[in-house]
Amino acid sequence: QVQLVESGGGLVQAGGSLRLSCAASGRTFNKNVMGWFRQAPGKEREFVAAIDWSGGRTVSADSVKGRFTISRDNAKNTVYLQMNSLKPEDTAVYYCVASKFLAFWTGITYDYWGQGTQVTVSS
Repeated sequence: QVQLVESGGGLVQAGGSLRLSCAASGRTFNKNVMGWFRQAPGKEREFVAAIDWSGGRTVSADSVKGRFTISRDNAKNTVYLQMNSLKPEDTAVYYCVASKFLAFWTGITYDYWGQGTQVTVSS
């Protein structure tokens, strides 16, 4: 059974930092794009960041550029999201995702989803 398990969420003050981790089990994802989405209360789920299989290319939403960094450790089958300079509008449930594709393209899909971890940023 394939599982993506997120950890590292919590409550932090504005301007603070958190590091999310996502550990994959059931199969390896070292040949797959992995990433993060988030969903705030009353809003649609939105893309946050993703990283290709080698870690050589990343993409991120404009709203988090310069503040969030995605990385991966293929030996540990794990992807990370370092979140700095957090803002109250970053409050959301953060979901780890994995694609069946190894590189980005316009038709990329995210086929595996974790259960999510809550991040709350207080003002």
